[in-house]
Amino acid sequence: MNHGNGSPSNHEQRITITPSGLMSRESWKIFQIMSEFVAGFERLSQIQPSVSIFGSARTPPGHPYYALTEEIARKLSDSGFSVVSGGGPGLMEAANRGAFGGKAPSVGLNIQLPHEQSANEFQNISLTFQHFFARKVMFVKYAKAYVVMPGGFGTLDEVIEALTLIQTGKSTRMPIILVNRPFWSGLVDWFRARLVQDGMIGEDDLNLFTLADTADEVVETIFRFYETSGFEITEQEREIKLNL
Repeated sequence: MNHGNGSPSNHEQRITITPSGLMSRESWKIFQIMSEFVAGFERLSQIQPSVSIFGSARTPPGHPYYALTEEIARKLSDSGFSVVSGGGPGLMEAANRGAFGGKAPSVGLNIQLPHEQSANEFQNISLTFQHFFARKVMFVKYAKAYVVMPGGFGTLDEVIEALTLIQTGKSTRMPIILVNRPFWSGLVDWFRARLVQDGMIGEDDLNLFTLADTADEVVETIFRFYETSGFEITEQEREIKLNL
């Protein structure tokens, strides 16, 4: 309805017509997304058990974090775990490098970015994603543990995503190990002082992750977690991961 001056009523909804060409592109995008999931499921279902390792893309070789990440990955690979990283530089490269020299496959889940991401050369299996959300599903779907090295927003995004999925029951429980206590202590203190005290999370939610400092601690934590259940996925776990 117009009110004398030709302007629509505040209660009227404005309807925007989307050009048919744009709608067509949006619709066809679904098939690209599907192809990323299908390729990921087919390749990664063959590499179990696996451990996903996260960390900064900006940490160069020669840095203590790089050396520690490489050591952790090598020990995990020699223990029979495929090692999955983001496939890029920095600590992702360190994870792939360590696994590449070990007994189990080194896997890179690469992402197309305008900067900061180029595939490292230490990958037995390499997949490339355009969509962050498809890639994130692959990190968690087949993982038996998350090893989280020091990192920035991307690393924080991955660890919070994993904690949320486990807290809400959308993923099965697994070890989430934050490596380097001095790096993570401020965040953990904030979790306790703010999130727990303000009732945003429960005290028990702090038990969803573990802190470690050495490669041996990381490996021992994972094996201790599975010492009674083993690494074979149960039907219940399979159903949960199917609906991730």
